[in-house]
Amino acid sequence: MTLEEKNVLLFDLDGTLVDSAPDLALAVNKTLLDLGKAEFDQHIIHHWVGNGAKVLIERALSGSAEIDPQLDPALSQDALAIFLAHYQQCLCVESRLYDDVKEGLLSLKNAGFRLAIITNKPAIFIEPILTGLGINNVFELLIGGDSLPERKPHPAPLHYALEQLKVSAQQCVMIGDSKNDILAAKAASIDSVGLTYGYNYGEDINQYQPQWCFDTFAELLAALKR
Repeated sequence: MTLEEKNVLLFDLDGTLVDSAPDLALAVNKTLLDLGKAEFDQHIIHHWVGNGAKVLIERALSGSAEIDPQLDPALSQDALAIFLAHYQQCLCVESRLYDDVKEGLLSLKNAGFRLAIITNKPAIFIEPILTGLGINNVFELLIGGDSLPERKPHPAPLHYALEQLKVSAQQCVMIGDSKNDILAAKAASIDSVGLTYGYNYGEDINQYQPQWCFDTFAELLAALKR
């Protein structure tokens, strides 16, 4: 099945539609300051984004993408609560939509595509960010990292989306910037699009072998054009 024949588009959020890393970094550094720990450069924090808030803050506490096995669980839990409170206050300070995303999503919806979000970001933050950036009325379904017991790269969120939308895997394509998106799609037998401009831990998204790969959102729109 070609990309043009797909009619259900499952989008990741951070690094795919929204450049949210600046605000995530801001909240991470506020948390570290509260805990009396050193801050990190925004570009370092970029590489820690993509596995949800808990993993992000554990990486920050570890000072590395590899979480310290000796990390105190109580500290992690306290830090997560502090981080979530800070992030709630700065969801759309510097976050912005990538080029062509707003107009592109509206044109896709008007062309008859069905759109959904499947992100590892906590669900409570999805709607405020979409509203703040003016794309809150575009999506039929919003699935966060804590909406289900499992998150990407587990296929459960994608299976849940199929059930809720009452569609087949063949009708869908998962669109994301991270290996988690591609691995989840493969596990759910759903075709995938890799976008190279996001946060994929400094790795080339091509190595995870999505069915299609694009360098810009505009290229994706052109490939979907009916």
